[in-house]
Amino acid sequence: MRIVSKQESIVENFHGVDVADPYRWLEDAETAETKEWTEAQNLRTRDYLDSYPERQKLKERLSTLMNYPKYSAPQKHGAYYYFHKNDGLQNQPVFYRSKSINEPVEMEVVIDPNKLNNNGTAAITNISFSQSGSMLAYGVSYNGSDWQEVKIKNLQTMEDLPEVLEWCKFSNIAWSEDDSGFYYNRYPEQHFFTDESFYNSVYWHTLGTLQSEDILIHEDRNNKELSFLPVLSDDNQYLILKVYNGTEPKSRIFYRSVDSDGEFVRLINDGEDYFSFIGNDDDTFYIYTNNKAPKGRLIAVDLKQPDREHWQTVIPETNNTLSMIKLKQGHFIVAYLQSAYDELKVFDKKGNLKKKPSLPSYITITDIQGKNDGEELFIQYTSYLHPPKTVKYVLEDDQMEECLKSDAPIQSNQFETKQVFYRSKDGTEIPMFITHKKGLKLDGNNPTLLFGYGGYNISLTPSFSPSQMLWMENGGVYVVANLRGGGEFGENWHLAGILKKKQNVFDDFIAAAEWLIDNNYTSSQKLAIMGGSNGGLLVGACITQRPELFGAALCLVPVTDMLRFHRFTVGRFWTTEFGNAEENPDHFKFMYEYSPLHNVKDGVEYPPTLITTADTDDRVVPLHAKKFTATLQEAQSGDNPILLRVEKNAGHGMGKPTSKIIEEQTDLYTFLFKQFGIFV
Repeated sequence: MRIVSKQESIVENFHGVDVADPYRWLEDAETAETKEWTEAQNLRTRDYLDSYPERQKLKERLSTLMNYPKYSAPQKHGAYYYFHKNDGLQNQPVFYRSKSINEPVEMEVVIDPNKLNNNGTAAITNISFSQSGSMLAYGVSYNGSDWQEVKIKNLQTMEDLPEVLEWCKFSNIAWSEDDSGFYYNRYPEQHFFTDESFYNSVYWHTLGTLQSEDILIHEDRNNKELSFLPVLSDDNQYLILKVYNGTEPKSRIFYRSVDSDGEFVRLINDGEDYFSFIGNDDDTFYIYTNNKAPKGRLIAVDLKQPDREHWQTVIPETNNTLSMIKLKQGHFIVAYLQSAYDELKVFDKKGNLKKKPSLPSYITITDIQGKNDGEELFIQYTSYLHPPKTVKYVLEDDQMEECLKSDAPIQSNQFETKQVFYRSKDGTEIPMFITHKKGLKLDGNNPTLLFGYGGYNISLTPSFSPSQMLWMENGGVYVVANLRGGGEFGENWHLAGILKKKQNVFDDFIAAAEWLIDNNYTSSQKLAIMGGSNGGLLVGACITQRPELFGAALCLVPVTDMLRFHRFTVGRFWTTEFGNAEENPDHFKFMYEYSPLHNVKDGVEYPPTLITTADTDDRVVPLHAKKFTATLQEAQSGDNPILLRVEKNAGHGMGKPTSKIIEEQTDLYTFLFKQFGIFV
């Protein structure tokens, strides 16, 4: 069934260039016409996927692979350890506490988000304990929205306080020493899809009072783009504001004494590099930065001599990227990226290396929990072959012990991961992880799934996924390329893939595909590519630039209209990464050259493509996926399907319930299995 999408004669002039936008009517999700079109697309996609005779068998196997206990790293507060746990197929993990983490673990429910609504789309998205451990502030997000409401629970009575705080998004919560309340950041009252997320401000909330009574602590009406995340120093001397401009990997640091109601001191205020407050010793602030150190360093700033010539380097930049640093038990616990996978080191306050905890290779350290005055650290890590594992690490005797064990139905010893390096178009060497069954024959006939992202200083490090195991169980090869634009090799690696250099990211991904074909892992007919969000932009750009190179494409929650993205929701945050085609003619030139929506050509045979979005995605609005789908369908030559899947009551991905994850992943892999003739 072919869907003919209405075209309108809409043309917009960008710096002397007329650009047609025939499907702009799809930007309005609320019209009857758009709703009817979307429903027709979903029905067409449903018919196509349901015609694969083994879809139900795929779903059942994926459900089995996902059905094992999953824990977060525990936090110790008072007499209890607190952690999230999903028994297996629960829609949302439950927040528990226990007085022991030794088997068997006797757990008490603290918050069960599965009981907050009927369809499992209420997710806990923020957890903040008061300093005594007697109170808990927690954020709840509904239907995948980035917006959250903050509730407060008394951990002694296990009852919620009556007040609910609204208009919070990516908010931080900093409790006072006496547990009487907390600082938090929020936006003014918002309206869905019309908000610009401006004027983020910091407030003080006193427990037991209405939000309307909260006291404004800081705002900046002259710089409406900035957001302010409050943090209290461990010694309760200082209130620190971490200041950001959207998703830009640059920041500022303001502070003032906790007992002051005066102006904040602009300790670092140029917004040219990234700075993060790690901790302090009285008037000495320990700050992570990439200033004069693209791969990261730790500095000490004396508040009595804050000028840059007095900054002291505590842990200098190395050849490996510093990916995580925490101050625990008087030591700096530091994770470094060794060619896109983590290793852990422990330094003293003077920057001397004290220990190198023994951990496996090709892992990602996902979390480190522990208190400065405690004896235990909890380290969680994962890999392509193993679900997250939590170990208790006692720093003093350098001993590790696994806790909160989880037995997954995975035979990991059947598979292997290797890392290779290949050259991109301009000769830059790019790392790539390849995971598959042992004994793989390099005959050029293996179904292969290549995943990429390449943006926002985000590093693609090893991670476990049941759907990847499903793919590899059935002979598939799973590949992750560490493209420029990410953070694997520091800020210079990121800068090499943004603005006018964004084409480098696409070249890196295309070169990865060519390497896999040249080295007989697969062929164009058996090679699929996948990416989401900025990675969806990556997939869209690559199939429009090299359509013949790929046998299938999964283009997930993508950004595709590079000329208008900044006009919707939080799109204005992205202009420092992509550019602004409307305001800057130089930006328009390079953005127009790769914008997926504007580089679809009539009469070209594009690979089979499944495009996804969600109806309440308030980060990357659905218009990108819808307009790209309509454009590809109209231009497509041949019989390769161009399909759109619109998830209902879901957002960009945060807090997605397990039931929706299973359905979505089943559909994605059904699409690939059907294209490549794979049967379970």
